[in-house]
Amino acid sequence: MSHASSLVRALRSVALYVPDLEKAEHFYTQVWHLELVTRTRNAIYLKGTGSDHHLLSLHQRDGETGIRHVTLRATSPQALDDVARRAVAAGGQVVSAVGPCEEPGGGTAVTVADRDGRRFQLVFGDEVVQARADEPDRPTRLAHVVLNCHLVEETREFLEAALDFSLSDRTRIMAFMRCNSDHHSIALGDTDNDALNHIAFLMPDLDAVMRGGGRMRDAGYEIAWGPGRHGPGNNAFNYFIGPFGEVIEYTAEVEQIDDSYRVGGPSDWTWPPGRIDQWGISAIPAASLRQAQSSLFFSVHP
Repeated sequence: MSHASSLVRALRSVALYVPDLEKAEHFYTQVWHLELVTRTRNAIYLKGTGSDHHLLSLHQRDGETGIRHVTLRATSPQALDDVARRAVAAGGQVVSAVGPCEEPGGGTAVTVADRDGRRFQLVFGDEVVQARADEPDRPTRLAHVVLNCHLVEETREFLEAALDFSLSDRTRIMAFMRCNSDHHSIALGDTDNDALNHIAFLMPDLDAVMRGGGRMRDAGYEIAWGPGRHGPGNNAFNYFIGPFGEVIEYTAEVEQIDDSYRVGGPSDWTWPPGRIDQWGISAIPAASLRQAQSSLFFSVHP
């Protein structure tokens, strides 16, 4: 049965390596509409209009774009110790033991990795800020992150055992994993690689998703897939390829579920021929999007 996690309260942020921090800052502040909150010697931290200290951190690394870690917010201080123990029992490892988080936002953190090197940072007591509701075209928070998996069921079992995520829906190509009332905070793509598939940023409403698409086109970034509405999660979407080949999504209206939600299987999520979403108006994603969705990996040297 699908259930909220006893260890993880929410997805907080994603950290990426990029080869050009100045270019990254310009895009993510001026075009994508995040706000610079903190700058360090070799990284920038960007927030939305919600209460998270930051949603995205970008770290300078010459010649490389990749994933540094995914950060989740813990339900309690004890959850940090529990996750460290459970990750090892599930076949993973502790990358950084429980201790003060040295990154902006602070708190206490632990970082664990699964067998394939996906790193999850769990933080408790990190800084929160006053949410703002008067900026309609800016992301509020992260909606979800999708990670490709060459052994998707093994990765799913790790998330369940180490982080107490649960399955919301399983399609032919994806497992949707839940930690709170959002239909999914992490989804696992059933693929032949272990790349970052995409990062989804929650917008205030459908109009903001659509206006974001227009703003991106004005800046020279065509919609790579969308507009449309997904089946699992029921969320509206527009996908884009960012300046470093990263796939990013504007989304809204993510389905809210509770423990009574019936977990669906592949037979529950099929479309008529030629359709790939509920509305049926979006074209099949171009080869460039599929290529981008398998090009960014967790860095071997964090």
